[in-house]
Amino acid sequence: MITLKKYSKILITIIVIITLQTDRAPAQVLPPEKPATNIKDAQKYPRNSMSMPGKFPGKVVQVHSEKCIIENKFQQNAIDEMVTKGVLALTGVKDVRSAWRMFVDTTDIIGLKVNPVAGIQLSTSIEIVKAIIQQLEKAGIQKKNIVIWDRREFELHEVGFVGTNFPGIRIVGTEQKDSVGSFYDASGKLYSRGMIDTNWYYWADVEEKYDAETLPYMTNEGKYSYFSKIVTQQVDKIINIPILKNAGSSITLCLKNLAYGSVSNTGRLHKQLWSETIAEVCAFPPLRDKVVLNIVDGIKGCYNGGPAADLQFITEFKSILIGTDPVAVDRVGYDIILKKRIEEKLQKEESPKGKLFLDLAQNLQLGIADTNKIKLEKIELH
Repeated sequence: MITLKKYSKILITIIVIITLQTDRAPAQVLPPEKPATNIKDAQKYPRNSMSMPGKFPGKVVQVHSEKCIIENKFQQNAIDEMVTKGVLALTGVKDVRSAWRMFVDTTDIIGLKVNPVAGIQLSTSIEIVKAIIQQLEKAGIQKKNIVIWDRREFELHEVGFVGTNFPGIRIVGTEQKDSVGSFYDASGKLYSRGMIDTNWYYWADVEEKYDAETLPYMTNEGKYSYFSKIVTQQVDKIINIPILKNAGSSITLCLKNLAYGSVSNTGRLHKQLWSETIAEVCAFPPLRDKVVLNIVDGIKGCYNGGPAADLQFITEFKSILIGTDPVAVDRVGYDIILKKRIEEKLQKEESPKGKLFLDLAQNLQLGIADTNKIKLEKIELH
């Protein structure tokens, strides 16, 4: 039989044990280790005078015009003026020809990297691309030396990047279909396999098996993401034209448009290496050394639901952002989206993960993510 005295001793012992366990420092929970990548391979290559962050590190020009879109219709003349004013302000020169010739030469093959992923409601606008082409022509660039490109050729066509809108301009994507819409040739081989350069790749120690429907959009499985021949072989300079839009509490602007639009087998990279992929793929020479200018299309953008097009969250920012430094441009765009999300009560404050890719890109010397070191010039057109 347990007496009251013995019971009291047992109870005291239990209390002491619980107290000792409670007083112990909590076990430290470490984040899971990130899969290894081949980012050190990218750092072996010497930079050139045009390498990111380009001629104007940390400088961003934001041009706003109430006239650029009226009753949901893009206004070509106003957009032409926005691009002109932005490029002149960035470069500090007085004429368009001289401004563009700071970035491209008449012998260059110039790739215009657009973004049609979200469809006609939220793609890089036809009008801003026409404005850029018009100014390139003023700088002496022939149409035959201009290429409009993205990852999926059929998506380019669906949003209006076709020969009737851009006569004389080559329009091409890495992932291609035949005339009846098949991804495969008669032998069962993916057309896009012929568009990837196996000499250039982003390796990461993570892989995913794709089903028959997904594989054509990934091109290959395994641990290698191969660069498109468009960026490695077919263009000399790249002008990046993303859209001002969110991706959850983060954004998908300059760096994301380049990274995930230029390599294959990206499905495996979203869960564990989303931020790392955005920064590290851009550190490889086919992008780091060829992207000479970034022009963010913020005429229409989105602050939630991105990168897809959710109509209730699409808004008219009526702005464009221009800079050679993709990290600085993305940081300015990030602040615009964050402010809008807080105003709409989608967030109370900044998410720690939201700009992780910007910090990673800054560490790779691709540009400036620190707002205190970014020179933002705002232009209001009337």
